[in-house]
Amino acid sequence: MAVVVVVTLLAIAPRVGADEVIDRVLAVAGGELITQSDVAAVRALGFVAVPAAPPNATPDQQTRAIVSALIDRALMLAEVDRYAPPEPSAEAVDGELRTVREKFPSDKAFADALARVGLDEKYLRDILRQNLRIRAYIDERFAVAEDQQRALVSEWVSGLRRRATVSELDPSAR
Repeated sequence: MAVVVVVTLLAIAPRVGADEVIDRVLAVAGGELITQSDVAAVRALGFVAVPAAPPNATPDQQTRAIVSALIDRALMLAEVDRYAPPEPSAEAVDGELRTVREKFPSDKAFADALARVGLDEKYLRDILRQNLRIRAYIDERFAVAEDQQRALVSEWVSGLRRRATVSELDPSAR
């Protein structure tokens, strides 16, 4: 009788083991996961500076550039967290949010973009707050002319990459 009950339950039970991809991990930088959703959010909202791709860049090359920028951001943020610069003001975060919103023709288009990439405004504000903390740390640590600062930051990030555990996963898995 027990066998009949088990077989019946298995026959009517929904398929629990069906594979469903929720998100893809594209890289791990210092223990932080960088996912396909992160890349989509950067593409849609532009909250991370990504070097301009050549006009003939393939989507995979564009994705790699975004992943690289997200890796750098994760490593910088880990370093910033170690030294805890002051928190940015709410007004500064509001200004960053306004800058992102202005990229869209309407509030609805902005809300649709957030929904499409699975973010809410509160989470975006936190990302923007982190960006401001990174900028404050860089401005304090590398208080030199802008062109010199770029070179020093590039050298610093290269050092962070050498010291950190960074794994970029197979691009064919994207």
